[in-house]
Amino acid sequence: MTEAYIYDACRTPRGKGRADGSLHEVTSVALSARLLDAVVERNGLTGPAVEDVIWGNVTQVGEQGGCLARSAVLLSGLDESIPGLSINRFCASGMEAVNLAANQVKAGAGAAYIAGGVEMMSRVAMGSDGAAIAVDPSLAMKTHFVPQGISADIIATEYGFTREMADALAVESQRRAAEAWAEGRFAKSIVPVKDQNGLTILDRDEYLRPGTTLEDLAKLKPAFKDMGEVMPGFDKVAMLKYPHLERIEHIHHAGNSSGIVDGAAAVLIGSKEFGEAHGLKPRARIRATAKIGTDPTIMLTGPVPVTEKILHDSGMSISDIDLFEVNEAFAAVVLRFMQAFGVSQDKVNVNGGAMALGHPLGATGAIIIGTLLDELERRDLSTGLATLCIASGMGAATIIERV
Repeated sequence: MTEAYIYDACRTPRGKGRADGSLHEVTSVALSARLLDAVVERNGLTGPAVEDVIWGNVTQVGEQGGCLARSAVLLSGLDESIPGLSINRFCASGMEAVNLAANQVKAGAGAAYIAGGVEMMSRVAMGSDGAAIAVDPSLAMKTHFVPQGISADIIATEYGFTREMADALAVESQRRAAEAWAEGRFAKSIVPVKDQNGLTILDRDEYLRPGTTLEDLAKLKPAFKDMGEVMPGFDKVAMLKYPHLERIEHIHHAGNSSGIVDGAAAVLIGSKEFGEAHGLKPRARIRATAKIGTDPTIMLTGPVPVTEKILHDSGMSISDIDLFEVNEAFAAVVLRFMQAFGVSQDKVNVNGGAMALGHPLGATGAIIIGTLLDELERRDLSTGLATLCIASGMGAATIIERV
């Protein structure tokens, strides 16, 4: 089987996902096209150099509907003979795009792909697609549906994570992210967003809140307590599923949950022959990919079983991994991952994560693969694992190995 290599990984800065954010006036298709053009420019590609563009985005309505991937190809400078595929695996959409592209290359179905994703959360509101699992009573009742924030609080309750532990992790994420920006660790991957006149709109993640302290976070009200305990009373729904829980401890709030932001990311994946033909040196190979379904109520535990699966399938152990990127959807997700595997925090999200930098849903999976690769190179390490929890109870993972 052909090996699949990563030749490049880049992303836009993440803008505040609201009307006063720097990227709010930029459309989803324009931001996506900017990344596609950047991949072409950065790697000197011409003509129909890639087989396909596989692009993740979660809320596929309005400007993010209608096969956004193909629209982005047509708006970009890519050859019109290159098609586009839009995919949705919720928060892992960007990772799934990369994994799908890698496995296509491994199978010989094309020499190269551009894969990644986008989410303009200031322009296309999360949940505006009216997902059946949340609005169809027959499915919601069958699965004991609760919102993700309640799920995160269930994890905290089930596995013994306190508000203080979650807040400490969030403060550390902010510190690490600020340090990473100060030291230029993201410089290799950042593609500034410019307007039609060539003026820079955004060249730095703007959600970051450096200087955040435990005292600051202690002042924040739990974000999901009212919807859990009062109306619509999701705690009672959860305890129908988990009767051993006497109550749900609501520890998550805006400071220890992922930020709503705008952003896009792209990864150039190809065979060895593709690199040789275009004079490109591979940076890493995609050693393994995995996905899994999990309990849809607690929902966000997927990083643990999918990591067990990917390690088993590839004949590896947790000690073979030098660095980890575990998406900081909520603090409890990362705390549970470290607890389950006994992994030191020194190896997890070493440049901060979504609690500090934000989580543009369809792009994050590709972002953390690029961040992981950059940091492996900076530290001269070999192997990294990226993983995300996923809505409706799923998990996804990718192992990359430098070459």
